[in-house]
Amino acid sequence: MSRILPPAGRVAMVSEHASPLAALGGPDAGGQNVYVAQVARQLARKGYRVTVYTRRDSTGLPDRMTLIDGVQVVHVPAGPPAPVPKDELLPHMAAFGAFLARQWAADPPDVVHAHFWMSGLAALTGTRGLGIPVVQTYHALGTVKKRYQGADDTSPPERVAIEEAVGHECARIIATCSDEVAELRAMGLPEDRVTVVPCGVDPDQFAPSDRPRTLPGGRRRLLAVGRLVPRKGFDRAIRALAGIPDAELLVAGGPEADLLGTEPEARRLHAIAGEYGVTDRVTLLGGVGRARMPRLMAGADLVLSLPRYEPFGIVPLEAMACATPVVATAVGGQLDTVLDGTTGVHVPADDDHHHLGDLVRELLDDPDRLARHGAAGRERVLAHYTWDRVADGVAGVYGAVSSMPSRSEAVR
Repeated sequence: MSRILPPAGRVAMVSEHASPLAALGGPDAGGQNVYVAQVARQLARKGYRVTVYTRRDSTGLPDRMTLIDGVQVVHVPAGPPAPVPKDELLPHMAAFGAFLARQWAADPPDVVHAHFWMSGLAALTGTRGLGIPVVQTYHALGTVKKRYQGADDTSPPERVAIEEAVGHECARIIATCSDEVAELRAMGLPEDRVTVVPCGVDPDQFAPSDRPRTLPGGRRRLLAVGRLVPRKGFDRAIRALAGIPDAELLVAGGPEADLLGTEPEARRLHAIAGEYGVTDRVTLLGGVGRARMPRLMAGADLVLSLPRYEPFGIVPLEAMACATPVVATAVGGQLDTVLDGTTGVHVPADDDHHHLGDLVRELLDDPDRLARHGAAGRERVLAHYTWDRVADGVAGVYGAVSSMPSRSEAVR
């Protein structure tokens, strides 16, 4: 006879620009949206009650809606009810925090989990004087963005100082990888209040396929996935393709396919493909829905994840879950997730395309090696990176900073 689990605790998640309901692929919609949605779902399945607070960006959104049983999404009135680039949202965080303060004064959660630096600012405003602990996950750090983007960084100038202040004031920081811990230490934040809990993947959704990977005519398929922005390194993959004549490259990300002509990065990539004589072997797919992505991943011979920098990077995990080997730049979370020589291969972030092309061709010519890397990737995901394991890690942090009972305590 099944038992109904009593609630293990009440969790408020603050994700000011990344709604768990958003369609992925836009300039500000990606891994953070997936993380918030999946962790909230898993916590609810473990008996927690979760409310996600995200900014209202449309007049058509209800004040509150249900994601699944146990997870509510609240659309916070802060700024215009229209899309606003995340780097322009800081002036609206005072209104966001004031809304949270009113909500929580009347009905306080056990713990608040803030996602991204501006969410941390709003969450600390909302909890001030209430004694509610705030857990902070940055997802990306301003110091890293400034280092790699320089003058192209559109973050507000106050970002790094606010990130430091949030880190000192919150109860605990959840870092997603070991590289982020080093960055936080360099910022002067106390390492004894930092816990590493990675991002995850759904291994039932992302799973191997029985279909043959090689395309008709013997052509091999390379896949690159991510937001259509220069730092993702799709240009490197296109340049490398010139030295791999028997392969095609699919690039999944950005707006819908019929809108790619208006996208500056898509036009730049098309121009590079023309310059290197590979236009007929490069396909920009545009945004690909989550339902289609696993089949796309499982059908590739290799996934190329080549960002110049990456706070974590869920794409390699999704590929590994599909038993597809990964060639990944040795940056950020990819240093942790992709085991060089075991689940794929690391390449330097600034490597030229000639070396990359040689490496990819060498891998494609060794099917046994590809099979070994793919199988090892799937095993690694199952052992370390399921969303259920991630949620357990997050819940452990909640329990360490609050009196909220764990799930095991709640059912006794």
